[in-house]
Amino acid sequence: MTGAPVLQLRAVSKRFGAVQALTDVDLDVHPGEVLALVGDNGAGKSTLVKTIAGVHPVDTGTLTWHGRPVRLARPQDATDLGIATVYQDLALCDNLDVIANLFLGREHLRHGLLDEVTMEQRARRLLDTLSIRIPDLRAPVAALSGGQRQVIAIARALVGEPSVVLLDEPTAALGVEQSAQVLDLVERLRENGLGVILISHNMADVTAVADTVAVLRLGRNNGRFPLPGTTQEQIIAAITGATENAHTRRTRRAAQEDAS
Repeated sequence: MTGAPVLQLRAVSKRFGAVQALTDVDLDVHPGEVLALVGDNGAGKSTLVKTIAGVHPVDTGTLTWHGRPVRLARPQDATDLGIATVYQDLALCDNLDVIANLFLGREHLRHGLLDEVTMEQRARRLLDTLSIRIPDLRAPVAALSGGQRQVIAIARALVGEPSVVLLDEPTAALGVEQSAQVLDLVERLRENGLGVILISHNMADVTAVADTVAVLRLGRNNGRFPLPGTTQEQIIAAITGATENAHTRRTRRAAQEDAS
């Protein structure tokens, strides 16, 4: 993590009718940083992600991009800046092959026709850069494993060469081996200098790859923790709003047993 934040949110608030979803939320995203955004259900994570993605314009507060105030009124505004979002449903077309999915909506044309050669060459370069191994790029996405589908969805977000990538629960439906494949890719995004916002309920994933953990509780900031140097118990206490929980009780019992 180096340099000034690429994206900053200051005092961001969002209301839906009578529901105050976000209240005075601050967030900093640095290049080359994996920022884990965590919180209980209803904490405001999804709303905050959609705010950054341009789906829900903020009611009050400011967003700055490389120090310049910006307004994200629609998803295309975020895309144009260099913010890419990979949602939990992936939004892949199962009947299309890997290359067609990577360039969906960004197809290369030559003389009014699809430039298949250029797209395949660029696809191979992109996947090689990310160390993604897909044996057959012409295979339909439906034939891929869950882990392969997830990394393809992430790779597709990188076609536009973004500076910040939002990953919404990227390992939620994956097994151990497939999750490891996705987390390896997250680390490579950091190595390539991208700012990564990782939304996850899996504390093992968070502590494995995150540099910083930002906690939301009831739509407000409830702590920013550097990793390493912070225990899971501290993060869970911030998520639940309680200093006393099963983890802290177990830790205290273990310490008492050792002392006796």
